[in-house]
Amino acid sequence: MAGTLRPRGVPLEGLPPAEAYRAAAARKALFLFLALGAVGGMALVATAVGGARLGIGEVARALGARLLPFLELSVPRSDLAIVWHLRLPRIALGILAGFGLGLAGAAMQGALRNPLVSPFTLGVSAGATLGASLAIVAGFGLVGAGRYVVMGNAFLFAMGACLIILAVGKLRGVSPESFILVGIALTYLFGAATSVLQYLAEEGDLARVVHWMFGSLAGASREAVLTVAGVIGMAFPFLLKASWDLNALAQGDEVARALGVNPGRVRMAVMALSSLIAATITCFTGLIGFVGLVAPHIARLLLGTDHRYLLPGAGLLGAGLLLAADTVGRTLFSPLVIPVGIVISVVGAPFFLALLLRRRRAIWR
Repeated sequence: MAGTLRPRGVPLEGLPPAEAYRAAAARKALFLFLALGAVGGMALVATAVGGARLGIGEVARALGARLLPFLELSVPRSDLAIVWHLRLPRIALGILAGFGLGLAGAAMQGALRNPLVSPFTLGVSAGATLGASLAIVAGFGLVGAGRYVVMGNAFLFAMGACLIILAVGKLRGVSPESFILVGIALTYLFGAATSVLQYLAEEGDLARVVHWMFGSLAGASREAVLTVAGVIGMAFPFLLKASWDLNALAQGDEVARALGVNPGRVRMAVMALSSLIAATITCFTGLIGFVGLVAPHIARLLLGTDHRYLLPGAGLLGAGLLLAADTVGRTLFSPLVIPVGIVISVVGAPFFLALLLRRRRAIWR
């Protein structure tokens, strides 16, 4: 079974099967705990760096002044404003967006048994781009008002792409190939429609569309953080519960059916929840396509193919990757801020390529 595959570098030879399984599970759990601590440490460092640099102690005092008011800490108002109003919402959204994209990518790859699948490659992100472009260029919005028109359109068109994929996949028998082929077709179709809108757009609207496509955390707000956290908090337990089914699907549909798993039902549910996560994140951040592809690959190299550990591992690695990329983007050429979607692609693609070239075993079985 997929759950018994040992992670890379774990010396389990010679141990009884039950003891070897427990040792492998303990090491995976330890990795997840350390990854969670690393993300927390990166968040603390990211809060300290920026145009106005703060010491770790100053950040800790600013956090303590709000979280532990009974301590009555004396903190300058400027430090409180920088930490709580400027940096923490952006950092929180970066962590949540990275976690959600990594989680959604790993779940989609497991459901479709394809390592190249992600929300970006299945048309969900292309649908969001078309929706945002329609709102910016044509003023066409289905929900929301003001600046929320773009977000509402991006979300609805992303979920519309998901519904089309699910509907056509259902008609064709819910096979992995049907989902992937429909996603590719929608990506090209929505991309062509977006290109037409860009061709017809005025200069100012074209700049807004292109900026939205870069992917950025600049629009982070309390509402965005709470919305994304709520969607992930709702979907994550269901995806984690489906991890046993995803492990069975990894052995093939026939094996999964023999184990009592309905492959079509599992794929439909996992794809719907993963697309919901990706659509919610994309409507607030724009296009950030690389995290959902690379984080699951790295997690699979480090943790193996057991989705009980792979799903949260991919999420934590995605959170760390996106947070690091955003921190580099806003500090490397300060005061110029480079959108995180550009940084994660420029830095992550060579790293991912090197990781694949140096691997000593297959990352997909």
